[in-house]
Amino acid sequence: MLYHILTMGSTLEDMEFLVSSAHRVGVLNALTSAPCDRRALRTATGASSPTMSRILTDFQDRYWVERDGNTYRLTELGMYVADQFEEFREAMAYQRRLREVWPWLPHEIDGFSIELFTDVVVSQPGPGYPYKPVERLTELFETTRTMRGFGMALLKTGNLEPFFDHVLNGLECEYIYPPAIFEELLAWDEETVVETVTRSNYTVLLHDDLPLDDRCGICLFDDRVSICCYDPETGALQSLVDTGSNDALV
Repeated sequence: MLYHILTMGSTLEDMEFLVSSAHRVGVLNALTSAPCDRRALRTATGASSPTMSRILTDFQDRYWVERDGNTYRLTELGMYVADQFEEFREAMAYQRRLREVWPWLPHEIDGFSIELFTDVVVSQPGPGYPYKPVERLTELFETTRTMRGFGMALLKTGNLEPFFDHVLNGLECEYIYPPAIFEELLAWDEETVVETVTRSNYTVLLHDDLPLDDRCGICLFDDRVSICCYDPETGALQSLVDTGSNDALV
């Protein structure tokens, strides 16, 4: 137990050493791309000459870099640190994008995983301009040849007209609606809905017990998966989250 505590303390010290200085991170990034001399490193990071000297000395003490004449390069250990740091930085960027919409994501569903969102795009209504999720969803189904989905994904007037136009123009679509949602579509424009339902490229199914049907709608496009997130208490659209992760598309 004592060994674990001491090891954890040392690990945190190494992490703090790196992330507490933008100049150290900059040197690590620059050397990941190619070996550099001091002048190139100062140019890349904006660090002063004394600061660069301290950084390079500290990195050499940790065996992260080695010197060959006037040039510095990452050691194998330094490259490992750089790779792992980049993975951690990307992971933290992903969680920052997702944490604001986490309460509305369907993480209770079997198979849901953060790893599914490797290139996540989060579109949220903003102050004075609530249309970003609607515009993003429209962009997704206007640039795909096929679409499958279920739940509360198509409820905004701004989506409905371009969606049905795209179906009439040949979009291959299969969608499972909660009965109440399909009734709302008929109330919006019964003539258009009935006309599209008769098309062979548009299959409509109804299901009165879809998972989390008060909270989200999920669509699978050619190369993206989207989740429309709603507040179950108010029905307000909270965000549209989409990803092109291969794991999510499988």
